[in-house]
Amino acid sequence: MPEIPRRLRTRIDRALSAFRVTVVTGPRQSGKTTLVGQVLDGRDGALRSLDDDRLLAAALVDPVGFTRYGPPPRAIDEFQLGGDALVRAVKLHVDADRTPGQFLLTGSADFLTVPGISESLAGRAVLFTLWPFSQGEIHGAPDGFLDLAFHDPEALRSGRSSGVQPEDYLAMICAGGYPEAIRMDGTDRADWFDSLVSTVTQRDIADVTGARRSSELPGLLRLLAARTAGEVVVSQVQADSGLARGTVDDYIGFLRMTYLVHELPAWSTSHATRAKRRPKIFLTDTGLACHFLGADPGGLLRPEDRRRGPLTETFVVNELTKQLGWTRSRVKLHHFRDTHAEIDVVAETPDGRIVAIEVKSGLSVTAKSFKHMAALRDKLGDAFVHGYVLHYGDIPLSFGDRLTALPLSYLWQAG
Repeated sequence: MPEIPRRLRTRIDRALSAFRVTVVTGPRQSGKTTLVGQVLDGRDGALRSLDDDRLLAAALVDPVGFTRYGPPPRAIDEFQLGGDALVRAVKLHVDADRTPGQFLLTGSADFLTVPGISESLAGRAVLFTLWPFSQGEIHGAPDGFLDLAFHDPEALRSGRSSGVQPEDYLAMICAGGYPEAIRMDGTDRADWFDSLVSTVTQRDIADVTGARRSSELPGLLRLLAARTAGEVVVSQVQADSGLARGTVDDYIGFLRMTYLVHELPAWSTSHATRAKRRPKIFLTDTGLACHFLGADPGGLLRPEDRRRGPLTETFVVNELTKQLGWTRSRVKLHHFRDTHAEIDVVAETPDGRIVAIEVKSGLSVTAKSFKHMAALRDKLGDAFVHGYVLHYGDIPLSFGDRLTALPLSYLWQAG
């Protein structure tokens, strides 16, 4: 398979000319090292990885000297392993020299949530998240759904047949987006996922948190895979896992920190209400979720398979999350639920404009599928830009004022 261009490349190139520090984090094996190598090609900087025990020892013994070595951009991979002392050394360096493009830092953990790292590099750094491949990156498609949904929704209504069949979607869901995994068949992919989970839980999390019972993390991740696209009730997870409440809270935080899971916060028109509701949790890759659930395309194709709905919603949320990295609109994603209605995704811009999205794992859509979005449209008025039901059908269908059914593939084919 030829090398697949990453959409974040342009933003990272631009950031190096504007910011003193550029930080790229994301799941292990999402392609960060490959991307940094492409960014550095033709530049003076070189990549040093703290996965190398010798380099890590040097960074821990003399972080100030380590950060001064070499021409910019000084690229340090897995920089979170250097701890607070290394991050503070970077801060000292860029405070003394305000030239853009001093550092390009990458890591497999969200360093803002790593225990023991107190320095955020606020005002000095720009942060990007590199997720596994989007479907647009894999298929060479625009990946422009969010921009069109807010700025030209009528263009989505007038699109052509997607040409994608249900079995194609299910194959994409089971493959996921990890660069190595999508190149493998089912058996090799299963071994690869086992190795990934072992590396992240037994080494990465233990290294940065000192967790003493990290052997229990794969089991907890399996429980969360069974709950993907749902609100997590910690007391239920605690009962199923046999872990203490505090341990469950900590370990879910560790899995979030290393990008194995992510959350969609609750939304309402009241920020106070928003804070009181539970977030939904998602595995960040549907291939990994399918691995834990023992799901394959043939099994998911059966109408009675209850895994298809949550996995399809996870697939959509993950694609939307990836698009946040390059969309022109500054969008935040939420879910909505109250005693009367539930909407899978509410995308909101800073000025309060809303795009609502429902996900259906079938071929047919009816007016009933839009009931909750229609009520939200009538409540919000002009702030409601459009509502979409994304499903396994192959053509866009209008269901009235600012309500449209779209093929799932419009997430990446549009743009």
